[in-house]
Amino acid sequence: MSIVYGAEVARARAAGAPVVALETTIVSHGLPRPDNLRVAREIEATVRAHGAVPATIGMVGGQLVVGVDDEQLNRLATSDKVAKLSARDLAVAAAAGADGATTVAGTAVVAHAAGIGVFATGGLGGVHRDAPFDESADLATLGRTPIVVVCAGVKSILDVGATLERLETLGVAVVGYRTQAFPGFFVSDSGFALDWSVDSPAELAAVLRAQRAQAVHPGALVVANPLPPDEQLDPGLHDRVLADGLAALRRDGVRGKAVTPALLAHFHAATGGRSLEVNVRIILRNAALAAQLAVALT
Repeated sequence: MSIVYGAEVARARAAGAPVVALETTIVSHGLPRPDNLRVAREIEATVRAHGAVPATIGMVGGQLVVGVDDEQLNRLATSDKVAKLSARDLAVAAAAGADGATTVAGTAVVAHAAGIGVFATGGLGGVHRDAPFDESADLATLGRTPIVVVCAGVKSILDVGATLERLETLGVAVVGYRTQAFPGFFVSDSGFALDWSVDSPAELAAVLRAQRAQAVHPGALVVANPLPPDEQLDPGLHDRVLADGLAALRRDGVRGKAVTPALLAHFHAATGGRSLEVNVRIILRNAALAAQLAVALT
């Protein structure tokens, strides 16, 4: 895999310093402008504030970049011609000389190729509601990619139970951070329990070291980091907005990779921006925990 490293990430790799991978789909497709660029910079600043180096991953002019600089980040945040790149899209986009924002799957494979073991995101993709055949590539990719993904569970717009079943089938370990309830992204508790939880970055680091020492399965470790209940989106409001959004998708025939951005945009409009505030809190908390874990591992 042909990768160019940003200057800060190159120095960190040479020094063996802790590094955290960050995706760019949230920048190009997940957050509205101009908030997306501001939040992307805040995410990187949060990683630095907790002792690690941010490696924001994207594609610029067909070149994979691990650690985009501010000019490249601005380009990905403001251009209308940024492709959404899952793992399968990377080679095609590179050959086309495209600009691209990496999804969880795309970011995970690039980060692993770059030797980065910790990745922070908002929420995972998964199995879509009412359509068990429609499944995010995130799941299969995590089943074969040895990386730690810190997230707020799977996006609550998905079928959480079916997604957890698929993660189990694929051999992806899921650990709650200071919780035994699997979070539902906008809400702290999706209604599904977890078998395992840890209470500190040091405990997380011990889990990862044990996984590496055993070397019996190549899959990821998902760390589910919920928002505190007083910071979540009101569950009643969440359920009403979700029901309305799903009805609108069925009415308009929205399918495939267009579903998630459409529903997130619906949440933003229907909640008067409250879902955006929650989304930002989620990713900043996950970035902080991922940085603490990366530091504990080094």
